Amino acid sequence: MTQTIKGSITIEGQEITITNPEKLLWPERGITKRMYLQKLAALSPYLLCYCRDRLLTVIRYPHGVPGMSFYQKNAPEPLPDFVRTATHDGITYILLQGLPELLWLGNLAALEFHPSLHYAGSELPCEWMIDLDPSMEVEPRIMEAAAVVGEVLKSLGLASVPKTSGATGVQIIVPVRPGITFDSLRRIGHLVGRYVTEKRPDLFTLERLKKNRGDKIYFDYLQHYGGKTLAAPYTPRARPLATVSTPLLWEEVERNVSPADFHLLNIEQRLGRMGDLIANVPPQPVEAILSRLP
Repeated sequence: MTQTIKGSITIEGQEITITNPEKLLWPERGITKRMYLQKLAALSPYLLCYCRDRLLTVIRYPHGVPGMSFYQKNAPEPLPDFVRTATHDGITYILLQGLPELLWLGNLAALEFHPSLHYAGSELPCEWMIDLDPSMEVEPRIMEAAAVVGEVLKSLGLASVPKTSGATGVQIIVPVRPGITFDSLRRIGHLVGRYVTEKRPDLFTLERLKKNRGDKIYFDYLQHYGGKTLAAPYTPRARPLATVSTPLLWEEVERNVSPADFHLLNIEQRLGRMGDLIANVPPQPVEAILSRLP
């Protein structure tokens, strides 16, 4: 019988139970739960910025990355007193407000954090996010595709930040002012999507069904909507190499960096050098584009 090791840590005045700290969560990287919690603490000033006050879905891997997993939307019971929740469409979501909640979820082997694209109680987007979703498991053209979309946005007068999904795709984030609607951003997304698919039909598709996409990269502007989620900036991913969803410089995109280059064992050093690249971009004038659309 496997012996269960149990202890606790106190964070910001909250006592958090920690079980099996030496359990391997990413065996290929040798990352134990103890190491994971340390990395989450280092990521927390960045990750929490894009999760706080949003409806949180996590993916839990009780036996580590090689094992079974499940999505958790409803908050588990019993909840610690310090964990806040919000109800939306009959689901009671966790609100990831601080480090105690983050480490509590980390102890539950929540390895991925997927917040809503809007704040709890709001129907308006926090930012605009375009998802570039490869049809192939290995897609060497993903950074080329991101560069094409970035240039189109730039031609429209919009600064943006690309980020690896931590899996195979790339998301492109455009900060927006409060008040813009999801439907308005979908209109611009459709415009950009049609343009890039006509400009590069060898690279992009707007086909929603994966079986009909061939080897093309799906320009997904529809995922950006109320009630939907995308991998948060700085979330770890349950991939063998412990990759992290990482914002990039456009110069890095042009150098064709690999999403596998950014992982739990080096993300802390990168953030120490570069900080949060998304925070450096102010809200963009998407309203000016909307005013010119028919």
